[in-house]
Amino acid sequence: MAYPRSFLGLCLASFTLVAAPLVGALAYSAWHSEQLADLSRSAVFNAAQAARASRTLVSRIGSIERLAQQVAVLDDPALAADLRRVHASFRQVAEELAQLPLEERQVAALGKTVAQEQELFQALTGERRAARPRIAALAGELAENASEVLAISTRVADREVERLRAHAEAVQRQLVLLVIFSTAVALAIALALTRLIARPIAGLDAAIRQLGGADFSQPIAVRGPEDLQTLGERLDWLRRRLAELEAEKNRFLRHLSHELKTPLTALREGAELLHDEVGGPLSTAQRRVVLIMKDNSIKLQRLIEELLDYQRALHAAASLAPRTLALDALVREVARTHELAAQSKGLRIVIDAQAATVEADPEKLRSIVDNLIGNAVKFTPPGGSVSVLARSSGDEALIEVIDSGPGVPAEERDSIFDSFFRGRARASARVEGSGLGLAIAREFVEAHGGRISVVSGGGGGHFRVALPRHPVPA
Repeated sequence: MAYPRSFLGLCLASFTLVAAPLVGALAYSAWHSEQLADLSRSAVFNAAQAARASRTLVSRIGSIERLAQQVAVLDDPALAADLRRVHASFRQVAEELAQLPLEERQVAALGKTVAQEQELFQALTGERRAARPRIAALAGELAENASEVLAISTRVADREVERLRAHAEAVQRQLVLLVIFSTAVALAIALALTRLIARPIAGLDAAIRQLGGADFSQPIAVRGPEDLQTLGERLDWLRRRLAELEAEKNRFLRHLSHELKTPLTALREGAELLHDEVGGPLSTAQRRVVLIMKDNSIKLQRLIEELLDYQRALHAAASLAPRTLALDALVREVARTHELAAQSKGLRIVIDAQAATVEADPEKLRSIVDNLIGNAVKFTPPGGSVSVLARSSGDEALIEVIDSGPGVPAEERDSIFDSFFRGRARASARVEGSGLGLAIAREFVEAHGGRISVVSGGGGGHFRVALPRHPVPA
């Protein structure tokens, strides 16, 4: 299916298609309503005409009956003229009444009355006038039929009302079926168009997720209106640009690592040769200088490696592969890797991990726990203890690492998770680090939608990590 030129045009076309069956149903309803109105006007007109004609005809019958009795007694030309005038009026009204939609019974009653009136008129005006008893009998029969003529209007009105009611019920049934059908058609069209409209939006969403996941290998192509296709092309340009920048960054880090490690390796080897007195015996002052050179070269190499690890960690934080994990098992597994370092300092590691599950990236969650425990072991003085707690609390999974070390000063709690931040040196803990472990932990925690913080109170360090057990996809 060809898309319109713009997304707005697609929305307008979709709205028109969805509204078409409803508008059709509305127009059909209006047409039937107009038909029903015409039928009601016709029914009212017919009923009114029948009532007027019936009353007029009954009035004429009364007049004819009186004139017939008078003409039978008096041979007056004026009365004969009145009789002819009333007779003509009677025939005219009877013809008007006969033009109405009457039933067979009503037509028969009207015809009988007309025939009786004609017979009476002939008896009074014919060449041989009938006897008075005969005229009286004919007048009486005509008067008796007046009630049947008057009932014609009632029957016409009842029939028109019944016809109107039947037509209204039929129209109502048709309109109910039409509304159900048109609504079903509109919903079907809306569902189909929703998928059609959602397809380019889903393409854009997938493209943005692809870029957010640092996947620059797949080209981005969005099918849909031209404006969304143009947006897809710009996203693909952004993908290519990000891929170039990522390649340049990796190339720079590789070159930097190589350029730094090569002279650093020579420096370390030279310091080790001097320390081993390959070039000759060293004095005490010279040995101290060589030892300082050796230790700082090792420290510099470790910092370079941690810097590269940090860059890789930042890249990895953008792409998570979460799955359901047993939190207690993971915490115990990571804690075991620090047992030797703890034993060498005479530390005691206490694990209190309750059974809990969490949806997280296993490698990144392991790195979080590893950095926290390693940091605690590093900064806890000999003979101290490190407690590792893990549990679930509602919709969150909590990990806490508590040590008996010097703790984190209040003024440093906002900065301790920054890259390359190292707290002030303490006399009781002459430990130096790169300041990247907690920064990496924070990146991984935030990538999971969680939070990491320093808990105030207590004599030592207390770090808490709160992760959503079922994170909402970004």
